[in-house]
Amino acid sequence: MYDQISSNKLKSVALIAVFVLLVALIGFVFGQATDWGYLGLALALVVAFAMSWGSYWYSDRIVLSLSRARPIDRNIEPYVVNTVEGLAIAAGLPAPRAYLIDDPAPNAFATGRNPENAAIALTTGLVQMMNRQELEGVIAHELSHIKNYDTLLQTLAAVLAGSVTLISEWMLRSFWWGGGRRRNNEAGQLGAILMLVAIVLASLSPLAASLIQLAISRKREYLADASAAMLTRYPPGLAGALRKIAADQNQLRSANKATESLYIANPLKDQRAGGMNALFNTHPPLADRIARLEAM
Repeated sequence: MYDQISSNKLKSVALIAVFVLLVALIGFVFGQATDWGYLGLALALVVAFAMSWGSYWYSDRIVLSLSRARPIDRNIEPYVVNTVEGLAIAAGLPAPRAYLIDDPAPNAFATGRNPENAAIALTTGLVQMMNRQELEGVIAHELSHIKNYDTLLQTLAAVLAGSVTLISEWMLRSFWWGGGRRRNNEAGQLGAILMLVAIVLASLSPLAASLIQLAISRKREYLADASAAMLTRYPPGLAGALRKIAADQNQLRSANKATESLYIANPLKDQRAGGMNALFNTHPPLADRIARLEAM
């Protein structure tokens, strides 16, 4: 387990490096293809740094606000709060803040840059639908994301992928409005080649960034399932919870494309099946996850 935590910290650093290099490449090519020069590189790096800094410090507040989550009142839901605190002690973690989302769709997510600043949000539908072992399995799954630093890794991946998309859109719009004319006219054939490379890079970079983000999200779900089973010592609990979530067809109203990868299961119910389509899924198939838990 501790090896996985160290691995995730290293992957967080590597992920940042990959995305910064991608942003730098986009900015550099854009500057060389237009009359922006190195200013294009500087602006791209500033945007990526600002978005990463903001997401590191404020992502939990933003996600909880977007999800319309409210703090759980211990006097009203003592069982949920006690379960979160008890499992946190068993996992060797500070007790995360507990939130409720008023929605009948059963789901949950964890957020926060580290275990000391983490939060878990559960939907009212999940709390009402699950029995004790199933609820413990879901909470243990989310605590595992916190302990493995998946919350930081997935948040950084989502924000940096978003920054790549934003910079690419800005780059393409600049070309559309004639930002590359002067450099293209001055440099002749070389300018035309650079312009073509820049357009291709700006068009494909958002797709590449998105695929990296989604692959990270899918892999971390399997690890969190296994970690939850170890924590509760009862794999059928989480397996039963995932089975109920799979059977429920309600979409989570407050979820969107920006936050869907954070949940224990796809809240939009738009999972793609098989082949290349599976590369665009935020989560591995629930049937596969249930089968792995049942095999433990």
